[in-house]
Amino acid sequence: MKIAQTLLIGTAVLGVSLFMAPAQAAEDHVLVLPDKVQWGPAPPVLPAGAKAAVLYGDPAKEGQFALRLKLPRGYHVPPHTHPVDENVTVISGRFQLGMGEAADKSKAKALPAGSFFSLPPGMVHYVYTDEETVIQINTVGPWGLKYVNPKDDPRKKM
Repeated sequence: MKIAQTLLIGTAVLGVSLFMAPAQAAEDHVLVLPDKVQWGPAPPVLPAGAKAAVLYGDPAKEGQFALRLKLPRGYHVPPHTHPVDENVTVISGRFQLGMGEAADKSKAKALPAGSFFSLPPGMVHYVYTDEETVIQINTVGPWGLKYVNPKDDPRKKM
């Protein structure tokens, strides 16, 4: 009888703790609905016209983050690199990704909505859009962008 009571109590405690664990972990969760994404100006390291929304974390600090970029039609980011892995999902539109130190739109790969790519740190690439496009970058900070040709850096044109 005591074994049965002990098993019953143990099972009840285990069941309660398993049920409570997600609620405790949920205190740190992030949930962003599409209509709640808060767009603002993109970082000044990007050419003018883009908008940005940080969904999670802080791209300027160490740690994970999720950043969305809304790129207008006709947008172009000259050849550049990033100091960290860059994991990108195309949310909407069409993202054209090219590799190498010379931007050539005819050699860029068209990636439709739903596409994903991952680039290691230091991989030289460039970007074009021919329609409004939204991408999401998931990686760890601090995030940055270094242009192959320093004259392409929009911060130097200010």
